[in-house]
Amino acid sequence: MTKRPLHPRSLAAQAMGKIDPLTKGVVTPIHIATTYIRDEDNGYSSGFVYGRPDNETVREAETVLAMLEEAKAGALLFSSGMAAATAVFQALSPGDHVVASKVMYWALRSWLLTEATRWGLKIEFVETDDLNALKAAVKPGVTKLVWAETPSNPLWTITDIAGAAQIAHAAGAKLAVDSTCASPVHTRPLALGADIVMHAATKVLNGHSDVVAGALCAREDDDFWNRVKTVRKMQGGILGPFEAYLLMRGMRTLHVRQERQTASAMTLAQKLSAHPLVARVLYPGLPQHPGHDIAARQMQNGFGYMLSIQVTGGERAAIKAAAHVELYKRATSLGGVESLIEHRASIEGAGSPCPVDLLRLSTGIEDVEDLYNDLDQALKTGHA
Repeated sequence: MTKRPLHPRSLAAQAMGKIDPLTKGVVTPIHIATTYIRDEDNGYSSGFVYGRPDNETVREAETVLAMLEEAKAGALLFSSGMAAATAVFQALSPGDHVVASKVMYWALRSWLLTEATRWGLKIEFVETDDLNALKAAVKPGVTKLVWAETPSNPLWTITDIAGAAQIAHAAGAKLAVDSTCASPVHTRPLALGADIVMHAATKVLNGHSDVVAGALCAREDDDFWNRVKTVRKMQGGILGPFEAYLLMRGMRTLHVRQERQTASAMTLAQKLSAHPLVARVLYPGLPQHPGHDIAARQMQNGFGYMLSIQVTGGERAAIKAAAHVELYKRATSLGGVESLIEHRASIEGAGSPCPVDLLRLSTGIEDVEDLYNDLDQALKTGHA
């Protein structure tokens, strides 16, 4: 790779320019070995000991992601987004106080309320987009971690990362940011003061709905990050080499996909805002969105591929509209090349902050007019 400074788009497209040393192939092989030869002095000069913590394909994908997130301490890949997220909390100690976003990925919220609480963590949920509320919840010397998801799923509220980092650090706490729905194309939380950034790499980083993976990136190689590394190594939440290869393949087209998806999401948000059967559009790119000004300050290259709509006619009309799409796919998850629609309140159940009239939309790379027309006919059918 040239020594001239290159844009992350170029580095990701060529997977950091890595060439297979044996064949000179522009795509490196998938390394599947689980164990490695010792040196004559019983050491491991190769840096590879055992397949659980050591795999070259995984390391190559981690290198690409660390570059994208400007992670000086590197990146770690996990077997799922949940494995990555929970590793951060498991690096804490029983009794530690945690402040987390009230609106966040539902499965993680459920885990925090059950397993994490049972283990001894003290979890407090607040609206992290309200810095005054966050500051009031954080306890100096007691709070060890602030967990913020931004944009938060599925209401797409925006947390001021720099402001949250200042509050967390003043109290002696770490700030971890779930940036799954922003991706490093739009937001780099570490550069804004966060200590750790998390991705459900299953989503837009991979982008093809064929890999389950998670990732963590860190700003500093400190004791806390080393505890996270130990959790992954000892509990075995590793990503397999084939999945790492597919993830790296996905990241090579990340910028191209995000440009298309984000442009389409903005177009849909604007057009749906004027739709007579849509009561409200939730998208940080819209000037009327409560977090728009902060999003405009901390997001680059657009406002992401996710939006939600609240349907006039309430829950019944929303569910009926989702049942009558033809191009959108009624499925969970997000970030793939195909557009998805989901009635989140039905999935999350009791206690969900998600309105019952809300439909979550993950924008793919299809023609945007086809996507709008599909929603238009589905909404009209839902009100028939």
